[in-house]
Amino acid sequence: MSRTIKDFMVIGLKGMAMGAADVVPGVSGGTIAFISGIYEELLTSISNVNLSLLKTLKSNGIKAAWKQVNGSFLVSLFIGIFISIVSLAKAIKWLLENEAVLLWSFFFGLVLASIIYIGKQITKWNVFTFMLLVFGGGLAYYITTLNPLVTENSSLLFLFLAAALAICAMILPGISGAFILVLLGAYIPILAAVNNRDFTTIVVVFAGAISGLLTFSRVLKWLFVNYKNYTLAILTGFIIGSLNKIWPWKETLTWRTNSQGIKVPFNQQSVSPFSFEDNQLLVAMGLAVVGFGLILLLEKLAVKKD
Repeated sequence: MSRTIKDFMVIGLKGMAMGAADVVPGVSGGTIAFISGIYEELLTSISNVNLSLLKTLKSNGIKAAWKQVNGSFLVSLFIGIFISIVSLAKAIKWLLENEAVLLWSFFFGLVLASIIYIGKQITKWNVFTFMLLVFGGGLAYYITTLNPLVTENSSLLFLFLAAALAICAMILPGISGAFILVLLGAYIPILAAVNNRDFTTIVVVFAGAISGLLTFSRVLKWLFVNYKNYTLAILTGFIIGSLNKIWPWKETLTWRTNSQGIKVPFNQQSVSPFSFEDNQLLVAMGLAVVGFGLILLLEKLAVKKD
């Protein structure tokens, strides 16, 4: 596939959108990858990192290995993700703390439209397809209702497995890897390791994430090649079920103190906007419409390009 510098800049922008989504607990960068049209290419590129890549490198050189792994695509994408996380993390953190309803409303509209976008790609419906859709939705909804573990586990084996599981969730549309870490009680130990520059833990977590990513990307690629409609159905269900997590109006049931000594929500449940005195309903609906319209615009541009 021959690409220009402009194409790689667009890929970088898609990476920035993925990074912005991943910063928000409950929103998956995988959803953004799917609706921006790079999901299957991302899976294929990641799954090409295997033993055959070493053989290609040894026999044909760096250029052939780079082409096999689609290196320019991956580098452009991950640079965009990195830039977004570094530049937008503080802004999104401020919005989550001060304008949570408005931020969640935008993402709610965006994710709602992505359900329609992905669902439309299912070319054949039958009873089993519908069952997978319902199963995916039920599973994702159940995950969003789970209470985070109060106890934290800092053992290296646990953090390795938690990172592998979280990275799998991160590339699944609808499921947030950061939220999985919170549920498992691994989010705070990993954050503390980064802040304290505990390189042993960081290396173990990184190794777990890479292992999970390389393994799960191959599974997803195989499913797309052999059972694309069924895979799309269950992924659409995941996104439907995840809407509970990003519902803008939440009631906080319990609180926790973070590493900076600040009280933050620990366990929340979705409630009616009319239970809020200042529900910001009109502005929230407007932002949801903006998020919804953004996906429709992306779809229209993609169709025009095709």
